[in-house]
Amino acid sequence: MASKRLKDIVSHLTSSNNASQEKPIPKFDELPWYKNYPGCAWGVWGPDDELGTVNLLTDEVVRRASQEEIKLGRAVSLNWPINFPEHPVFNRKTPEVNMLIRSEENGMPRDDEIHMNSQSGSQWDGLRHYGIAEHKVFYNKPKPCKNRHTEYVTQCSCLDNLQPPSLDWANHGICGRGVLLDIVAHHTRNGGKLPYDPWTSHPFTVNDLMEVAKAQSVTFRRGDILLLRIGFIQKYYAVTTEERNDLRGKPETFAGIEQSEDMKRFLWNNHFAAIASDQPTLERWPAPPGTILHPTILGLWGMPLGEFFDLEKLSETCAETGRYTFFFSSWPLNIIGGAASPPNAAVRTVSFLVGMIRYRSSDVHL
Repeated sequence: MASKRLKDIVSHLTSSNNASQEKPIPKFDELPWYKNYPGCAWGVWGPDDELGTVNLLTDEVVRRASQEEIKLGRAVSLNWPINFPEHPVFNRKTPEVNMLIRSEENGMPRDDEIHMNSQSGSQWDGLRHYGIAEHKVFYNKPKPCKNRHTEYVTQCSCLDNLQPPSLDWANHGICGRGVLLDIVAHHTRNGGKLPYDPWTSHPFTVNDLMEVAKAQSVTFRRGDILLLRIGFIQKYYAVTTEERNDLRGKPETFAGIEQSEDMKRFLWNNHFAAIASDQPTLERWPAPPGTILHPTILGLWGMPLGEFFDLEKLSETCAETGRYTFFFSSWPLNIIGGAASPPNAAVRTVSFLVGMIRYRSSDVHL
């Protein structure tokens, strides 16, 4: 016991010392403007940076997260099946999965051929997906990008200064401490009903998010990967096939985070490394004119923006353990010049026993 206690003290002191030596990052209101856009983080990690806020996932941040969040725990996948939703929104291509038998003699070997839009289902929006459209620039690229359509993209073209950044997250990984804000469970835990429809345009304010964080006894720290369970996928499983299919032909309306300066300050000043939700746009959709958050999150900050993450099993696990932080791991596809990628995301949680003990203490506290 004494040896373990000593190790805990050393670990705490080491973490505290490293935290005090972290490079200071400007607050949102200290960031410069890019033309008519406030909060531009270009240059925070150097003039040639293509990782954006993934730079916050340093070796020390990942090490600390792995030590504190992985004990004996469970693994939970956050990837929806690759052909879900069966009728993608925003008129994206329906994924095609062709299962091939290479030899008719014995039915083996077999191959799969997959033809899909990388943003039809679970995805990270990459830095080539969305920038500052009116100025034709992407993250950390002060010059307008060339409009070039090529069947194949070479490594050389990715190094062209006039081209938008590539999916460098595939080589770095998006790994660290994940935090789930389970908005659905917060409203329905005691048999209540959701005060909103996930398939309608409903905004969540900073106060809404902080209310959930407080109820879950969650505090944020630098480099967290923020996950929001809003309820899109839960409803997808609950409705009829006809209602699911009708999504494709209707105007897209979804609940999501509000488009406001307060929301920008919340996301930046908490220094999240990435943000994702279980719905198709992350932000409330449609966005009021001139307020869309994608240009700021992707174009000004270089922050991975995840959509269609399947958080249903994670929600169950967090409810059982009473713990809403975990080790998050995601390795996007290594697509040279890619605009987006399936996340290949999973989490590792603490042991059930430790979680239950903390859950009971939280109950007493509340």
